Amino acid sequence: QVQLVESGGGLVQAGGSLRLSCAASGRAFSNYVVGWFRQAPEKEREFVARISWNGGNTGYADSVKGRFTISRDNARNTVYLQMNSLKPEDTAVYYCAAPLRGTAFEYDYRGQGTQVTVSS
Repeated sequence: QVQLVESGGGLVQAGGSLRLSCAASGRAFSNYVVGWFRQAPEKEREFVARISWNGGNTGYADSVKGRFTISRDNARNTVYLQMNSLKPEDTAVYYCAAPLRGTAFEYDYRGQGTQVTVSS
């Protein structure tokens, strides 16, 4: 069993930055592909970024490429999402999930999420 807890969300002006953290319990987490997703009100879940078990491979949605960076520290069982040049359309609840499987990004575990609000 893995528990995921996100933190680091908040209110920021457009152009600002935030760093989200996803802290996990369970030793298996360090072997998982981990992803960040977001969901805005009345919108579908949107994939944001993913990272391989050792951090050597990452992937991003086109909407965040060049602005967001995913990283991990397996010694701390934590995955991060550095978000720069934030835009109002980035406003959503962000959550991490693992382990990611397949092109549909299925997963077994997810956190409750952290709210990110970007004002214009």
